[in-house]
Amino acid sequence: MTSICKQCSSAFEITPDDLAFYESISPLFNGKKELIPPPTLCPDCRQQRKFAFRNERHLYARTCDATGKSIISTYTPDVPFPVYTQEYWWNDQWNPQDFGLPWNPKQSFFAQFDQLLQKTPRFACTVSTSENCDYNNFCAGSRNCYMSQRLGDAEDSYYSYLVIDSRSICDAYNAVKSELCYETVDANGCYNTRFSENVVNCTDSSYLFNCNGCRNCCLCINLRNAEYCFENKKLTKEEYEKRVAALRLVTASGTMNAGARLSKLKAKSIVPALWGNTLENVSGNYLSECKNVLCSFDCHHCEDVRYAWGHMYGEDCMDTAFGFHCNRCYEFAAGVRSQDLHFCFNILNTCHDLFYCIDCVNSSHDLFGCISVKHGEYCILNKQYTKEEYERLVPQIIEKMRADGEWGEFFPVIISPFAYNETAAQEYFPLKRKEVEKLGWKWMEKNDDLPKVTKVIPAKQLPDSIDDIPDDIVNWAIECEATKRPFKIIKQELEFYRKMQLPIPHCHPDERHRRRMALRNPRKLWTRPCMKCGKEMQTTYSPERPETVYCEECYLKEVY
Repeated sequence: MTSICKQCSSAFEITPDDLAFYESISPLFNGKKELIPPPTLCPDCRQQRKFAFRNERHLYARTCDATGKSIISTYTPDVPFPVYTQEYWWNDQWNPQDFGLPWNPKQSFFAQFDQLLQKTPRFACTVSTSENCDYNNFCAGSRNCYMSQRLGDAEDSYYSYLVIDSRSICDAYNAVKSELCYETVDANGCYNTRFSENVVNCTDSSYLFNCNGCRNCCLCINLRNAEYCFENKKLTKEEYEKRVAALRLVTASGTMNAGARLSKLKAKSIVPALWGNTLENVSGNYLSECKNVLCSFDCHHCEDVRYAWGHMYGEDCMDTAFGFHCNRCYEFAAGVRSQDLHFCFNILNTCHDLFYCIDCVNSSHDLFGCISVKHGEYCILNKQYTKEEYERLVPQIIEKMRADGEWGEFFPVIISPFAYNETAAQEYFPLKRKEVEKLGWKWMEKNDDLPKVTKVIPAKQLPDSIDDIPDDIVNWAIECEATKRPFKIIKQELEFYRKMQLPIPHCHPDERHRRRMALRNPRKLWTRPCMKCGKEMQTTYSPERPETVYCEECYLKEVY
């Protein structure tokens, strides 16, 4: 059936499979199933709403409200609720049930949940089992990382996003099982690879686009298992090294010129309709080892999943964002090793059967409307009940929510603790301040505080070569060429550039991240014909794009 989004007024489809899924995950209380209704927002607006609760990249200096220690947090100092250090939040010195509220049947559920949000303690950043990673977010099992997000088993990585089982990564987006990589976008199993996109098992190479198994290659596109190639031409080792040396990649001007050359080659290249591997019955982009995964992006090892963004190792899910080993979930954002999570955010460590919960962890189960609960069960609004009381009261709350139009909807953006432009929603669904405020959402004016430095130098006045950069650059602020925002170089970062023989960046880390994001295709599908065989296909390349887009079959025939 066709429905109209109540937020953007666009038409969207609700399929029989969708309806069957909603019925299958609807909870059972006292023998009665409380049916989850079809969504009232289109898939994009549903993701936007969840992302508005996820501040990934904006960090603030403040104090811990329990210990008084100086901390780095995703929450500004003026939020109404307490913010604790990671160590204090995870210990047993405080009880989240002390902040619980009794259910009030005369008030809407979301209004009561907002009251709980205003007073329940939260952890400063989502960082666990990590060492020297205070300036990161959504980080686990990592060490010595700085200003990065979505890290898992990462080490010595800086200014990067989504780094998994990787070492010595700087300015990357999605680096998996890689080492010594710089300015890469979607790199898997790579070593000493720079300024490259969509690369797999590549070594000692620069300026590659969609290459696999390449070694000592530069300015190459769509190559497989090649060595000593320059602009897709096979050379001798000596000829190759001479051509690469002529690029002067140790200088800022040399890297800029090489980047312009790669852009021209990309514009003339053929590309596949979908970036991925080991796929069966899928649609979307950036998928691997997936089966029956539809309208989804950045997913790995998933089956029977729809409308998912950034889900890894999951089954039977719909409308999820950033799940890891999460199954049977609906309308949730950020979860680890849990199942049956519905309308939840940031649920960690083997939880199950949670509804409308945030930051609940450690085998919690059967919670409704809870925040920061650890090892909890049968709680509503952080208040403890018996199993019998819980199962009697939850249907009453659902009935009230159904009457108020809340049941089956994720939390409204208006109760997010973050301003819209602090969150990932602004990255994927950018809005202007007037648009945000018209929707009744929060906006924050941002001003950069000038770091404590000995001097400020415009980026264009930096020495061109890394060999001419002095040690005391770590005491300077650099003025970004694009945005004029000041930024600093940290000591470990300078050591990385010198080891890799790379020039000092001329743009602010946020601008570098924005440019990497722009290299990836939008999370939107168009139907268009293959430009080789004419077969209809779905792709994230819009018909107006300059690339030559082939279906999978035609593309593989070209590159192999």
